[in-house]
Amino acid sequence: MKKMEFIHHGVTNQKINFKNMKSNFEEKKEARAEKYQELAAKNEQLSDSAYKAAHQIGDAIPFGQPILVGHHSEGRHRAALKKIDNNMRKSVEASKKAAYYEARAESLLSNNAIFSDDPNAIDKLQEKIEKLSARQELYKQCNKIVKSKKSDLEKVDALKAIGLKEATAIKFLEPDQWGRVGIRSYTLTNNNAVINNAKKRLEFLEKLAKVVTSEIEINGVTIKINAEDNRVQIFFPGKPADEVRTELKRAGYHWAPSVGAWMRQISDYAVSQAKYVVNKYYPTAV
Repeated sequence: MKKMEFIHHGVTNQKINFKNMKSNFEEKKEARAEKYQELAAKNEQLSDSAYKAAHQIGDAIPFGQPILVGHHSEGRHRAALKKIDNNMRKSVEASKKAAYYEARAESLLSNNAIFSDDPNAIDKLQEKIEKLSARQELYKQCNKIVKSKKSDLEKVDALKAIGLKEATAIKFLEPDQWGRVGIRSYTLTNNNAVINNAKKRLEFLEKLAKVVTSEIEINGVTIKINAEDNRVQIFFPGKPADEVRTELKRAGYHWAPSVGAWMRQISDYAVSQAKYVVNKYYPTAV
């Protein structure tokens, strides 16, 4: 992995305040969850209102009353049925949205995924790697025992000795439809791939932790490497032209109204693309 080059000379740097990062991360996480909960409640209310509206219209029509074709009530009857159908559709759609946002909130609050923005990400990744590595070694020990020349009873005892439950040990000795026993090779391969990916992320985050906040200015545009927020932020003197915004979106940048900048997570690519776009379009872009 290439060394991250985020520190720029001739600018004022500030150290990362991990306490503030942790606080900001948790606050943003809770704010997103709260927003999802609000949207869930709003859509649940819309669903309930639409459902009640449909029933109120339906209650005005005598039960089992057919449309009287040619009668002066035909138009009103058809319009009422259409309103009932529209409201029921709105009720169902709003209910689905409510369930979706509620699930998003629940997922966010209970998510065990390790986010790069999490100030505890390094510790969590180290713990994850240790657990996965221990699991990999256990898998290897299991296969060594299962494929040994010991009797099945001795194998079960040996597997129990390294921490397996008896039922699990017995299951490992039962061949599948292809005659395979023990831990499958693809399980070992997949677990090892996860370990390697986690190590790469850990290496990246350890380098990222050494990054300091800095700014550079190119043709009136400020590019800020914001270490505390883990973002590369681009501040333009005015609204960028359409082609500039299109280029930024292609590079993974998005507009953040609360900050007044285009930004994305810190990476070598993010910094290089910011410089590329600014050098390409400014000062000619409006």
